[in-house]
Amino acid sequence: MSESLPIATGRSTSVIVFSGVRKDDAVTDDAPLVASQNYDEPIVTRKELWSYYLYYNGDNGVGPNGYSLTLFQSLATAAGYDPARGPGSSCLDANASGRCVLPWGGGTKAVSSIVLIANGASFAVMTAIFTTIGSAADYGTFGRWLLLVATLICWAAQFASMSLTSAGRWGLSMGLYMTGFVSYGATLVFYAAVFPRLARNTQHSRDLRERYDRGEISVEVYEREESLEKNRISNISTTHSNIGYIVTLGLNLSLLLPLQGNPRVNNYVLVLTNSYWVLVGIWWFIYQQPRPGPKLPKGESYLTVGWKQIWIALKQFKRLPYTFTYLFAFFLLADGLNTTGTLVSICQNDKFTFSFLQNTYLGLAQAVTSTASTLGFWYIQRYWKVSTKKMFVVTNIVTILIPLWGMIGIWTNKFGFHNVWEFWAYNVVFGLFQAPYYAFSQTMMAELSPPGFDNMFFGLFGLSNRASSMIGPNVIQAIINKSGNNWDGFPFLFSLCISASLVIWFGVDVQKGRRAAVQWGAEQRGMAARDAHSNTVDRASVASSQKR
Repeated sequence: MSESLPIATGRSTSVIVFSGVRKDDAVTDDAPLVASQNYDEPIVTRKELWSYYLYYNGDNGVGPNGYSLTLFQSLATAAGYDPARGPGSSCLDANASGRCVLPWGGGTKAVSSIVLIANGASFAVMTAIFTTIGSAADYGTFGRWLLLVATLICWAAQFASMSLTSAGRWGLSMGLYMTGFVSYGATLVFYAAVFPRLARNTQHSRDLRERYDRGEISVEVYEREESLEKNRISNISTTHSNIGYIVTLGLNLSLLLPLQGNPRVNNYVLVLTNSYWVLVGIWWFIYQQPRPGPKLPKGESYLTVGWKQIWIALKQFKRLPYTFTYLFAFFLLADGLNTTGTLVSICQNDKFTFSFLQNTYLGLAQAVTSTASTLGFWYIQRYWKVSTKKMFVVTNIVTILIPLWGMIGIWTNKFGFHNVWEFWAYNVVFGLFQAPYYAFSQTMMAELSPPGFDNMFFGLFGLSNRASSMIGPNVIQAIINKSGNNWDGFPFLFSLCISASLVIWFGVDVQKGRRAAVQWGAEQRGMAARDAHSNTVDRASVASSQKR
């Protein structure tokens, strides 16, 4: 069964075909099982797809997610003092106690706690962004402009790091780090929201859809093959991000090695890192083809429509149980993983005394293994036709083991992120399993998102992935500030990761969730189309009566 309905796209009135259930699918419900296809949207070109990959190649996080944090923590530590020796002492002296505090509010706070507060505040701002304007990106070309603006802000914050030349500017460093980190998180979310629509409009996906509509393949075959197409784009883009990670770090060595004694070498490195992103990322905004969503409903605002859509979707929890279960569980999982990464980075920076050079070597180890593992996981999935969820589960296991290993460091100094070799091992293991983790988690969200509402649900996904970490950093900084021991935060993170993983493993049925999302999306777009059609007919009737 199929039904054709007119729907406004912002350019012209096109036809959306809601494909329902065929007799040979042996399903009695007449709800659509697969996403509607808008044949008015252009097919993805080679230049467009490569420019999409290249953007992520530059948006690899080396600057805003790595070096900026190291520079901020370094300046804050240089400005702080050892509480055991009193104000005026240095945290960097050979006889320092290992603790470091800064004046904060009416008292003092540990530098590690201040770093975690900056992260928590950044995630709070991301929450406001993704909930307020994330859903609005589904309308017209707003999403395209959102990504461009977020990118330009991140670029500006990174270039402004040239001004961070003394310990007294640690407050400015904190502000620039937060600005860059927030805008970087926004670029990841709005970039990822593009890929489901790209995947639906590749030539392969179009051919699959036509074969399904002609009855040549079953819905199960169509779903599996379309899922693999989504995984292909997600995995290749993740691979490009890791390749960019390698190239960027390699370029940075050209400054770090010959200028080791230069006090501004870290600033130069951040500028070089950002320049590489500008060079390879600008092409996406040139070659991206227009695929606008429907016009903003009459009487709505870009600042309010997002909240209204989210409220409508939340009320539909029973209609989209697996989508929202995944979002909730991933909220906890991402909180645990992101905060674990920040805590390990804090320990790593302390161990290597904030060395950009050592962090570059460690980053190269992670980048090389990330690239190899992403391609390896994709080969295994493609060859054996393994589902996205099963691949994701494998990566979750290692996600749990990282904070578990850190817990050991509470009771002994022999293991648990106390030794140089452990940080090398961490970066290798992280690369082997966490790079595929990001690819498969993104594809899982694409599978469970109602078609046509990509930005809305990827905004919620961004809330889970990036903005979720309001809980972890604030809890951990309170623990660390009280005990003075960074390792005391790992037990809380371990409990977050394992509880979230169990919910995803046993509580999310991707196939049922995908079909429920398709049905819900078709109904919502169908109602909008019928309203638009009704309004058009009403206006025509009024005009006709006035003529008479």
